[in-house]
Amino acid sequence: MENSRRDFVKRAVTGTTALTFGGILPGLSAKSYSRVLGANERINVASMGVNSRGHAVGTNFANQANCEVIYACDVDKRATAKFISSVEHLQDTKPKAEEDFRKALEDKDLDALLVTCPDHWHAPAALLALQAGKHVYLEKPCSHNPHEGELLVRAVNKYKKVVQMGNQRRSYPNSIKAMEALRSGIIGKPYFAKAWYTNDRPLLEEGKNTAVPSWLNYELWQGPAPRRPYQDNIIHYNWHWFWHWGTGEALNNGTHTVDLARWGLNVDYPIRVSSLGGRYSQKHWETPDTQVINMEFENKTMISWEGRSCNSRPIEGSSVGVVFYGDKGSLVMPGSNHYKIYDASNNLVEEVKNDKVIDETLRLSNPSQQLDAYHIQNFFDGIRNGAVLHSDIESGHKSTLLVQLGNIALRSGSTLDINPKNGNIVGNKEAMNYWEREYEPGWEPAL
Repeated sequence: MENSRRDFVKRAVTGTTALTFGGILPGLSAKSYSRVLGANERINVASMGVNSRGHAVGTNFANQANCEVIYACDVDKRATAKFISSVEHLQDTKPKAEEDFRKALEDKDLDALLVTCPDHWHAPAALLALQAGKHVYLEKPCSHNPHEGELLVRAVNKYKKVVQMGNQRRSYPNSIKAMEALRSGIIGKPYFAKAWYTNDRPLLEEGKNTAVPSWLNYELWQGPAPRRPYQDNIIHYNWHWFWHWGTGEALNNGTHTVDLARWGLNVDYPIRVSSLGGRYSQKHWETPDTQVINMEFENKTMISWEGRSCNSRPIEGSSVGVVFYGDKGSLVMPGSNHYKIYDASNNLVEEVKNDKVIDETLRLSNPSQQLDAYHIQNFFDGIRNGAVLHSDIESGHKSTLLVQLGNIALRSGSTLDINPKNGNIVGNKEAMNYWEREYEPGWEPAL
């Protein structure tokens, strides 16, 4: 009987039995299963960036039975202490506080780096981890600019390690079913996908240059970005709205649904990208608070993404989602794990409901933590047995690049012609100025 139970547990954490956040069997936590499995069954992870979203993803990793978070890496001493306290309640051991994640990468017992820091650190941190022989779970977007995405694709091919991008919806069970329905021709030929994100973010006050707080290692926070004085309205979240560190709402939230749109239309690189938008409400942002990006593809399909950061009026009843239009009907995927299918006369013909209640309108760092565990386990399967990743770096780069091209089109004030074989911009020197960025001397990412 005990052997049967042990075999069930092993199957559960290696993907042959469904695992959900909070334990595999009712009444038993991941911490309990960790004792059963033993250290040799667990993947040792360092969590880089443990504030807010990083805290949510990191504790989700710690709550998986086949994982142990052994390092908490953050430039904010307060966030590190809070994260360690949370993780202590989820696993048998206490993570070690390590301000500089690069020191954690020196540990031969470390298997993987979880990257949930600001966008300007995503690709450089992942590259350093790969060079150190570690696997990487990389929150979206996979890169701050297209050049970094290209480096990541080359690095994975060079170092032969597993890199999963945090497009968690790729692993939602009903997202997979929806894609199967599209492939079956349920709405005929899908030719247009509209994706969106709506929110009503509070107005950002004008920032002031002040002394760096005692709890912050600002030098390390800046990392690869050229140095700028500390400004009191940037850290921790508002860096998203400044090109120097962030990528705007388009890559902050747009990456998720544009990725679903690309998946559903079965396309890779576009032939043409345009974008309109600007700052219509947020006076002190650099990135647009309102934006529309249009992407056209060789197979006569199109993706359009609408982002509204200052008006939360939903589309199709949801603040985030994607709808596919075909010649025989439509398929609607709101932000959570369900979808609806309509016929050509707009009659609802099928609805697949989510069994987990997710309120996407709440400003939460982890509104879908239970479902995200599927994506984490897919990452672990890729490490343990070479399973096909749901969002490998090549796929993640393609989806990230789509939205980056939208930002480049907006910033350069031009419609971009794109080589559909590799996603490169054709014949536009001004637009190519945004293909990569300048780095702080000595911090340049490289293979």
